[in-house]
Formats: sequence, structure tokens, C-alpha cells
Amino acid sequence: MFVQRSPWWGLLALCLPMLLVSMDVSVLFFAVPYISADLDPSPAQQLWIFDVYGFVLAGLLLTMGAVADRIGHRRLLLIGAVGFSAASILAAYADSATTLIAARALLGVAGATLMPSTLALIRHLFDDPKQRTTAIATWTAVMSGGVAVGPIISGFLLEHFWWGSVFLINVPVMIALLFVGPLLLPAGTGDPTRQIDLVSSVLALATLLPVVGGIKSMATDGWSLTNGGIVVAGVLAGTAFAVRQLRLEHPLIDLRLFSDRRFSTSIWINLIAMFGVIGNAILMTQYLQSVLGYSPLTAALWSLAPTVAVGFAAPASTTLAARFGRPAVISGGLSVAASGFLVLATTTGTSSLLAVLVGAGLLAAGLVATTALVADHIVGVAPADRAGSVAGLLETTSELGGALGIALLGSVLNMLYRNSFHSDAAGVDTSARESLAGAVATAGRVGGETGAQILHAGREAFVGGLHGAAFAGAVLLGVTAVAGGLLLRSRTGDDGAGSAPDADRESATSR
Repeated sequence: MFVQRSPWWGLLALCLPMLLVSMDVSVLFFAVPYISADLDPSPAQQLWIFDVYGFVLAGLLLTMGAVADRIGHRRLLLIGAVGFSAASILAAYADSATTLIAARALLGVAGATLMPSTLALIRHLFDDPKQRTTAIATWTAVMSGGVAVGPIISGFLLEHFWWGSVFLINVPVMIALLFVGPLLLPAGTGDPTRQIDLVSSVLALATLLPVVGGIKSMATDGWSLTNGGIVVAGVLAGTAFAVRQLRLEHPLIDLRLFSDRRFSTSIWINLIAMFGVIGNAILMTQYLQSVLGYSPLTAALWSLAPTVAVGFAAPASTTLAARFGRPAVISGGLSVAASGFLVLATTTGTSSLLAVLVGAGLLAAGLVATTALVADHIVGVAPADRAGSVAGLLETTSELGGALGIALLGSVLNMLYRNSFHSDAAGVDTSARESLAGAVATAGRVGGETGAQILHAGREAFVGGLHGAAFAGAVLLGVTAVAGGLLLRSRTGDDGAGSAPDADRESATSR
């Protein structure tokens, strides 16, 4: 039974699942050495342990957003909480790499039910555009903070328990949501007449997985006819998906929204921003743990320092947008984030803690400010009865961007690492030449001065790879900052903060 209280209590309840879903993107960063020692995954399995969660999540968000619009956002949220708990338990007690990959995939399925429901419920909880802007800024900060907090909690648990404990922390929080959700969140937000097109759902998955998987394979292994064919197959599925959406009375996503230039540009910017957030997170955590040699907990605590900027960036962005306009602040946020990547690309060495913290802080501040304003605009132009679908689209781009950040920046780093690793020390094996984690493991096994030489070579090669990956990120964010600032400008001059007025919303959805 929904109890009418301040909508801010409802927002607090919605932050619980968002915190956990975003944490699960990064919670394994520091657990990799422990999982490798216990489950002995192959290099490909190790990548999929990371990637499958984000890929499945992104592939199902559009479908789950439409399902939420049909059966009700609160109902799907609570169903997802049960599924997320069950999958977390399976992951915690996985006895093989294959089982862990499967559990992470199930976590992605459950997470896909949670994310669009939370953002759509904010759309229903807050009728006042200014309050909704603040609520979405808070939601964005929690989501970004979850990515940062994941390694913190993971590091603490790994100091005291086995690696499976990083999944079990999900269970009590989801149980709490099952109790407070019915009291604080509105029911009856669904439309039972809404149709769900299963063919479109299959096409969405058939688009995402081949495209991302093919790009990742090309970045790691180079061009091949097979990898190119996989990407082409995904593009063809995406084309079929788009054509089908235009013909359906109840599409998974109303593509007419993309005729609004500012809407389509906002979607693109959101993808690039999350590319930077997650891509930097994996670079930073590996650097702190494997290059500087910090324990998981110490590395996690240092990684918390840049997130201080997150607490100020999201609310400050709405204030600045009201004064200078949304396009200027979004472009400025992307520029600040690009400068963070440049710091990492130009000043980071094998003992550069300060440079890493400064670079990560600039990235966090700039990208959180950007995503807060982008999310507010996208949700603001969405009709209330399609809030789940549009939220699903927004989160699809977020998860796709994060997955691409891990896959592409990680692949660039690995490629440069292999080209830069030089050591004639006895005992150097293939794993040491493939990744820094392999070099650390080899150095520990060999020991002595020879082991130290292998470790030094691995760290030098990793920093060289980090420089290349960070520079690529800086270029991408810089180009997006310039293009976004131009494309987001309104012909009418209405570039301020807050959600779009009703007239603009009707115009965007009627085209």
C-alpha cells in the first residue's frame, strides 16, 4: 500500500537499487586477482566476467522499460529486487568461471528491470520541473557514486572475507527495498493496453551483442573477416530494429523522439560520458592496485578521493545551467573531463598517485555534471506513459557506453601493453606478456631479483598503455564537447535548466 509522503522519501528508496546496480559494474575491479587464483579463468573468460553484466543489462533495458510501462514501474522494480538477490547468491558461491559468467549475466537481466523503473518513478513522483531536476541530479550522483563506492566496499570485504562476499552485500539492501517500496512508491503507473513486441526485443539483443563483441575482438585481436562479419551482422539487426519501430503502434522506443536534435544529441553525449566514467574507473583501479602495489582496501580508499567532486558537481550543474544555459554547462563539463584524461596521459608515471587523483577528480566532476543535465532533459521531454521506455533508452546508452569504455579503453591498454613489454628475465611466460595481472602473478611465482625485474617491466608497459588509452579518451571527450555545445543550442534561446515545458514535450513526441 502506497503511503502519500514527501516524494523525497520515495527518491531515497529508489536510490537503494540504483546504488547496487551501478556498484556491480565496478565491484569486481579489485577482486580479479582473487577470482583468477580461485577459478583460474582464461583471458577471454576474465573479460566476460567483467563485460557480460553490462552487455546483458544494456541489451534488455529497452525491453524492460516497455514492460514497466505495461505492468507498472513499482511492480517490476520489486520483481527485479528478488531476481537480483537470487543472482547475487549464485555469483557469490560460483565454483567455476563459467558459473560466475552465467551469474553475472543473470544479474544483468535483473538489473535491467531495476534501472528504467527507478528513473520512470522519479518522473511520476515529481510533478514540479525544478524538483525533478534536483531529484535527477541526486539520482545521477548516486549512480556515479555507486561506481566509485563499489571498489571501496569490495576492497574492505576482500581484506576480511572471500571474493564472493562482494555479491552478498546486495541481498540485505534488496530485501529492505521489498519492505519500503510498497510504502513509499506509487502503484498504478502502468498501462495494461501497452503491447510488448518480442521480435523487437530479440532484434535489440541481436544488435548490441554482436556490435560490441565484434568491436572488442577487433580492438584486442586486430581486424579479421570473422570480426568484421560479426559487426556487420549487428548493424543489420539494428537497421531491422529501427525499421520495425517505425511501423509498430507500440514500439519499444518511439524513434520520432530522435527528430528533436537536442534529444538525439543528449543520448549521444550520455553514451560518451559513461564511456569516460567506466573506462577511467578500470584504468584507475588497476593502476592503484597493480602499479602502485596497494592492497585492495588501501587502493579502494584512495580511489574514493576523486568522488568528493561528485557530491558537488551534480547540484552545481543545475545552478550553473540556470545561469549560463544547459549547452554551455554540458560542453564545459565534457571539457573538464577531457582535461582529466590529459592529466593521466601526460603526467602519470609508475609512482604518480597525485596525478591519478587529480585526473580522476576532473573526470568525475565533469562527467557527473554532464550526465545530470542530460538525464533531466531526456526524461523531461518524455510523456509520462512512456517514461519507462525513455528511461530504458537512457540507461541503455549508459550501460553501452560503460561496457564500451571497459572493452575499448581496456583493449587499447592491453594492445599497447603487449607491444611495450620488454624483459629478458628468466621465467617470463605468456601471461606476463599479455597483461599486468599476469606479470604480477609471474613475478610472485619467480620471486627475488628476477621477479622484481618482471614486475618493473610489467608496470612500465602498463603505464605506456594507460597513456595511450587516456589520450584516446581525451580526444573523444574533447570532440564531443565542441559538437555537443553547438548541437544542443536552441533556436528559441531556451537553454536553461529544468525539464522541457509541456509545449516542447508535445512537439518532440508528435513529430
